[in-house]
Amino acid sequence: MSSLFLVVGVMATMALLLNLTISSDFDQLFLPNWAPDHFSTEADQIKLTLDTISGCGFESKKKYLFGKVSMQVKLVEGDSAGTVTALYMASEGANHDEVDFEFLGNVSGEPYLVQTNVYVNGTGNREQRHTLWFDPTTAFHTYSFLWTRHSIIFLVDEVPIRVFANKEENGGPYPKNQAMGIHGSVWNADDWATQGGRVKTNWSHSPFVSTFTGFAIDACEFSPESDDVVSSECGKIGEFWWDKPKMSGLNNHKSHQLRWVRRRHLVYDYCLDTGRFNEDMPRECIL
Repeated sequence: MSSLFLVVGVMATMALLLNLTISSDFDQLFLPNWAPDHFSTEADQIKLTLDTISGCGFESKKKYLFGKVSMQVKLVEGDSAGTVTALYMASEGANHDEVDFEFLGNVSGEPYLVQTNVYVNGTGNREQRHTLWFDPTTAFHTYSFLWTRHSIIFLVDEVPIRVFANKEENGGPYPKNQAMGIHGSVWNADDWATQGGRVKTNWSHSPFVSTFTGFAIDACEFSPESDDVVSSECGKIGEFWWDKPKMSGLNNHKSHQLRWVRRRHLVYDYCLDTGRFNEDMPRECIL
């Protein structure tokens, strides 16, 4: 047996024992959950279309608790004002947890804004908005969540743009008790997405198409038979690579990258918006 097949076999066995999903095949991982007639496939690319009739979306067949999720996305070209393309993870119910990448379209020549958000037990309002250092409509770029017990890191081409840290010891909320599904979608949000809703979707430019590929899930697949997160395989501390001590924070290089992004590309941070919260800032902002 060659060393390559031996390594692959060992990895597959370890993944099975640890309840890991390590895969990149769309049909194996996902299914359309909204307007399947607005999907099209070209080789390994999935095209999501928004027109005057509908947008569309997909969701994962399984739910996950901790790990890394990545997708490559090429966003709507040209005048994309009013449109939103999203990649997010979410649990179910009114008190759901959720982490979002939302790409807010704009008129031709103006930059996309990337809005990230975190919901804990049904409460969001934790937005940050960034510009990007490239044109996200001309080529594929990789967008990732790295979700551990310590933090949720939002990455663009492996560059961290945001870290939402676990501050539970000091009373801050953190999503860690609900397994989440993985979703992608494109829809019309011209009541708020572009310049606060002042710029509406120009339907003469439809259909609007965002393309997804490079699906990668390296995460713990949560068993639906598990009633308790803590006692589940995914809830066991120290079983997975993201539980290792070196994963408890950013290394020096990643910390430098994050500071660069915040300095050059951050345009809104809810933790700095004292007027919005009437000086009653969310607890995680003041810890």
